[in-house]
Amino acid sequence: MKKIALAAALSMAATTAFAGGHGGKYKEPVIEPAVVVEDVKSSSAAGIIVPLMLLLVVAAAAASR
Repeated sequence: MKKIALAAALSMAATTAFAGGHGGKYKEPVIEPAVVVEDVKSSSAAGIIVPLMLLLVVAAAAASR
């Protein structure tokens, strides 16, 4: 029983001895800056092409009747 108590005490002492792991002065953590990715649009004309094509299709369908 004494051996078990001694082993438990030594294991607790070893655990607390290595818990910090920094060995002295504390170093500030290195934080890398965040990378910001900006979405680049190809052109402003792309928003008008689809409605114009739709208008042309409707006009062609109306003209064929």
